[in-house]
Amino acid sequence: MSPIVDPNLTDPETVLGALDFAGVAVFAATGALAAARQRHDLVTFAFFGAITGVGGGTLRDLLIGAPVFWVQDWRYIAVCLAASMVVWMLGARTWRFRALLWLDALGLAAYGVMGAAKAEAFDVAPLICVVMGALTACFGGVVRDLLAGEPSILLRREITVSAALLASTVFVVARVAGMDVWPAALIAAPCGFALRAGALIWGWSLPAFPGTASRG
Repeated sequence: MSPIVDPNLTDPETVLGALDFAGVAVFAATGALAAARQRHDLVTFAFFGAITGVGGGTLRDLLIGAPVFWVQDWRYIAVCLAASMVVWMLGARTWRFRALLWLDALGLAAYGVMGAAKAEAFDVAPLICVVMGALTACFGGVVRDLLAGEPSILLRREITVSAALLASTVFVVARVAGMDVWPAALIAAPCGFALRAGALIWGWSLPAFPGTASRG
């Protein structure tokens, strides 16, 4: 007798929902960790967590003409607040800022796929799906860094945006080739994470433009 498979587990909406909640939680945690680095209060923790968790997805939804996801479902903000509270309750830990880097790597991979998948669901062209994936993964981090007074991820030579681009590109190529959503996501997200992990472990970075930077 063959096993019964719940069709909802292979439904694209289920895939999108799982990736969305995971990405929001991870990025909210990175926002709270950035607030911890600046020794902010609990309210600022929550604000950093929320703006980082939903920032990229908000811009994506506005650009593709979709209802803004967290306005339609209160659970996203609840996830942001919960993740922020977890970071607050952990208190000072010597490993927490290293954790920020690895959580950011997970978020870049998950949200790179998520952004591309949601854009595809709204019949956006494949190339624009890739762009939406990278934007979804990176914009919240850009806002987080701006609020925290840190150099933006867009201005660093280390591999960050490239990891999100890789995840979204692999996902879109797999979908164009006819692969189902779940297998495509399970291939694409680890690709993006592996690239970012390599940058964290071995110091990979993109080559700079040759020449001497101008001064003055």
